[in-house]
Amino acid sequence: MRASGPDGRDATATRGTRVHVVSDVHGNTEALARAGDGADALICLGDLVLFLDYADHSRGIFPDLFGKDNADRIVELRTARRFEEARDFGRALWAGRDRNAAILGAVRKQYAEMFAVLPTPTYATYGNVDVPQLWPEFAGPGTTVLDGERVEIGGRVFGFVGGGLKTPMNTPYEISDEEYAAKVEALGPVDVLCSHIPPEVPELTYDTVARRFERGSRALLDAIHRTRPRYAIFGHVHQPLVRRMRIGVTECVNVGHFASTGRPWALEW
Repeated sequence: MRASGPDGRDATATRGTRVHVVSDVHGNTEALARAGDGADALICLGDLVLFLDYADHSRGIFPDLFGKDNADRIVELRTARRFEEARDFGRALWAGRDRNAAILGAVRKQYAEMFAVLPTPTYATYGNVDVPQLWPEFAGPGTTVLDGERVEIGGRVFGFVGGGLKTPMNTPYEISDEEYAAKVEALGPVDVLCSHIPPEVPELTYDTVARRFERGSRALLDAIHRTRPRYAIFGHVHQPLVRRMRIGVTECVNVGHFASTGRPWALEW
């Protein structure tokens, strides 16, 4: 993925390693195809699927199936935290339909498009709206999927923890706090801690547009205090109160803006 200069030599030979990081792609395949340009590796922290775009209710699996008006209504109910009403509304829409078949068919279509444009090498983990059991169908040999696992990139150790914690939204890949903590613990000390959700810090978990706190992980926060990685990188919160802050020696960075900006975050050393 490195660029060559006009004389054919590696234009980046004078520098070290450059990694681009994205999260919350949510169907932005066009930008994803360019996300690795100029980097030695791409890291993707999940949420490839676009089920419903809260900024544009006409985009995503839900409005494709039920129309924009119904999407407007379910966003209104969820934003007001009227989750029981939202579930009842959704159940009524799905009545008489094969929900699993419809959703999995739409997800497969999105995954086929997005995995096809991932550069080599890509290191990826799941987001809370992803469907992990489908990834082996689409992840090619250039894509390494990690969840509770480590990998070395350019001499630094990166640890990956995928998925989210249980919420009333009941998205596809939510797990218990205990299961999530076990994955964090399995990593041990790393240089860069990569996760889909943020550590449990109010400034990092509050979404200023949705006007609510998303779930962050206490286990991630404890690991940051205990193992002191250089960086903790995550997404999930699209419009956080704070995009970047230090916890001790660790630089915490939210990269969950990719769907709207199309710009990866670059880490270079």
